[in-house]
Amino acid sequence: MSGNVRVRQRKPDRRVRRTRDMLGAALMALIQEKPFDAITVQELLDRAGVGRSTFYAYFRDKNDLFISDLDEFLERISAALSGHSDAGNRVAPVRELFAHVAESRQLYVALVTSGRIHDFMDLGRAHFARGIEQRLIELRHAGALPPARRTAVAHALAGALLSLMVWWIEGSQTLSADAMDELFHGIVWSAVAAA
Repeated sequence: MSGNVRVRQRKPDRRVRRTRDMLGAALMALIQEKPFDAITVQELLDRAGVGRSTFYAYFRDKNDLFISDLDEFLERISAALSGHSDAGNRVAPVRELFAHVAESRQLYVALVTSGRIHDFMDLGRAHFARGIEQRLIELRHAGALPPARRTAVAHALAGALLSLMVWWIEGSQTLSADAMDELFHGIVWSAVAAA
């Protein structure tokens, strides 16, 4: 195939999207009710109202479903600001992430209890590092960073973002999601100036 040919990726049709959403919602609900390891594929199927063959057409097992849903969520939220001229000087949607986490505190606790929070953190660091690096490229006053430095700064900031999130969710949440966004972006621009 020539390097000049563009392959159009097709979006999954609505039925596929709906099935995947139902399975993901069923898994998130079950994770909050019982330990991840105790959840069976049959429980997922029953909760989602999906057949076994349909499930296995998309996923190898419940772990594959979990990682797929988590990856999709993190991809969407980490790239939420890229390409938007109205995003200002923010490099990550901190306010939106923290508001979502606050609403999903029970899920966060379930992920910690089940040991699956590490999957969230590992995928989150990778996605947010890419998203932050892209935003640094897009923002004029940060785009002058040499590429290797920009990548290093983006990875450091992604780790800082997730560390702040854990501190915030496990603490009393006395600061609002807006205040956390402001705090994080103060760290961002201090780091960029130092780099």
